[in-house]
Amino acid sequence: MKRIHITIIIAIIVILSSCKNNTDTLELNDTDGLQLVKEFTNANHTVEVYTKSGNFYTGYNQISVRIKNNADNNYFKNIRIRWMPKMQMPTMTHSCPKSPLSKNEDKDTMYSGFLVYQMTGINGSGWSLKFMYTINGTNYMAEDTIVVLQSNRQKVTTFLGSDNIKYIATIIEPTKPKIAINKFKIGLYKMENMMAFPVVPNYNITLDPRMPSMGNHSSPNNTNLTYISDKKLYQGNLSLTMTGYWVLNLKLLDQNGTVLKGENITPSHTKSSFYLELEF
Repeated sequence: MKRIHITIIIAIIVILSSCKNNTDTLELNDTDGLQLVKEFTNANHTVEVYTKSGNFYTGYNQISVRIKNNADNNYFKNIRIRWMPKMQMPTMTHSCPKSPLSKNEDKDTMYSGFLVYQMTGINGSGWSLKFMYTINGTNYMAEDTIVVLQSNRQKVTTFLGSDNIKYIATIIEPTKPKIAINKFKIGLYKMENMMAFPVVPNYNITLDPRMPSMGNHSSPNNTNLTYISDKKLYQGNLSLTMTGYWVLNLKLLDQNGTVLKGENITPSHTKSSFYLELEF
């Protein structure tokens, strides 16, 4: 009888140990494929910020965030969290296009969203990032400066349209271009004020990719970009026929077909005033 009791106790210990290991594995899996960029700390918590590259760059940044309780090193699973990026310039302060932070459905402790940094400062400085969050009815804040590095090509552009509105456009995909027809996704935003950059819906963007080093030739089977309402972005097809440096010449038209920025490519006009770049 005593032997049976010992066997039962051992079985319970094994089960509890297995559950603990599974929990630990789940928390570790939340950061799979991600690299820590920065930790933001206050007296109670540490806000961990991750990207795939381990850096912030000009252009579109997909970002993951989780918050740790400094008292026991456990991560919170159900919180309300907001963020505010700011660029401090000598004569002004402004923000950038951003999404809300939302809980990842497939991750236990992680929240995600995007920021579109339209510029870098001297040596990457000038930007700060603030997190405001609520845990069990109590509000907290964590804020610090960050470094935004310059992308190797023009992944984001800011311009004044013919309607006198300032726009920001950024490449979202492809993140890994290939010799094929690539899904081409762009985010388009307008500067409502220095702190608000809402999505611009239902416009049209024409596409004419060219290779300057190869006689400025284009490629077949490209399609113009149209607005995808459920994803709040513009999507079309980008045909890349060889590796190298590509200029993605664009033209922005409003709902009435009025050209707001950009031109057609001709032998005498080899580059649009509205363009983005890829190199692979």
